[in-house]
Amino acid sequence: MTWIRPCRNLPALASTTLLLAAYAGAANEPARSFSDALEQGKATLAVRARFEGVEQSGLRDAEALTLRTRLGFTSAPWQGWIASVEVESIAALDGDRYNQAGLNPGAADRAVVADPTSSEINQAFLNATLPGNSRLTLGRQRLVFDQARFIGDVGWRQNQQTFDALALQSKGLEKTTLTYTYLHRIHRVFGDRHPQGNWKSASHLLHGSRSGLPAAGTLAAYAYLLDFETAAANSCATLGASYSGTLTRSSTLTMPFRIEAAHQTDHGASPLTYSTHYLAAEAGIARSSITLSLGAEWLGSDRQVGFKTPLATLHAFNGWADLFLTTPGAGLRDTYFKVVSRLPASFAVTGFFHDFETAQRARLGTETDLMVTKPIGKSVTATAKFATFSSSSPTYPDVRKLWLQVEFIH
Repeated sequence: MTWIRPCRNLPALASTTLLLAAYAGAANEPARSFSDALEQGKATLAVRARFEGVEQSGLRDAEALTLRTRLGFTSAPWQGWIASVEVESIAALDGDRYNQAGLNPGAADRAVVADPTSSEINQAFLNATLPGNSRLTLGRQRLVFDQARFIGDVGWRQNQQTFDALALQSKGLEKTTLTYTYLHRIHRVFGDRHPQGNWKSASHLLHGSRSGLPAAGTLAAYAYLLDFETAAANSCATLGASYSGTLTRSSTLTMPFRIEAAHQTDHGASPLTYSTHYLAAEAGIARSSITLSLGAEWLGSDRQVGFKTPLATLHAFNGWADLFLTTPGAGLRDTYFKVVSRLPASFAVTGFFHDFETAQRARLGTETDLMVTKPIGKSVTATAKFATFSSSSPTYPDVRKLWLQVEFIH
């Protein structure tokens, strides 16, 4: 077995980044010149090795052993500006052992693992400090709003989702954050070689949040007006709000909660005509080192069009087996139980049980998810993760997935 699809541009990109890194130092005060900004900047390195195994009925098993490497550099502030660049390479050991989202014909009969080999500039942006406790960020950047249910960076996949965007954020009002973002292009997890790897966009995101409310609560409201030239059917307008907080019952017992509601219609270039809604609620009990939660999500449908979340960190919702990355035309009801626990020796455990139905209560299946993480020193984290989906519908296959991962961040 050999390393496949080597990164053609990585040597030059890496050399540039490492050259900048040679100037890296601690930035204790704003730089007095551009050269000082480089000398006082900070270099970063992140390496993630992962095995993902997939068993899916109707397809051959997939075995993806991938290595993601990121090199980054961020300058020190100079005249109110900060510059940042990050390059990324994803390599695979025997890349035909898994379907790279359709990019490798030799594995067309295997299950998909959405980690194609690639190399790219992951982020490259300028950030400016403005009057009134505001900031402007221009360029390729990661974006995460709230829980990443609608706008996220898809951090679980090896190739992070990033955005060519202009983002303006203001914290001039007490306990309030207001954000406006214009999206010019979306760089999706499939990479530049995939036909759907990049979406041209003329989208507007408005988001506001206020903390310090009753029950240690945070209220958020948003309007996401998504318009995609190269993925018109995903264009949509979503308006919604959420409230999350924690009720304190005693010094050892708390009750975290979250509620959210949104309404969505077709928008912009969309060829569809529909109007539907989203509802979510979760309540838990936390005591000592364990939190138990019960929750539900309802993603509606209209005219056989399901509620859309095209820019979400989808893996974090509706099961880790990734059967519902696209909402079914008949909608989706996800009722789930979650447990999060801290164990001795810094082990952490997260588990889910999901029960899936359409909006009309037709059975789709159940899923069990389990993840164990363990920090190793200050820079390394080991993760073992498992998901199994049992189908109750001929539309969906039975799926099992296993991940073993080690990540180094410095």
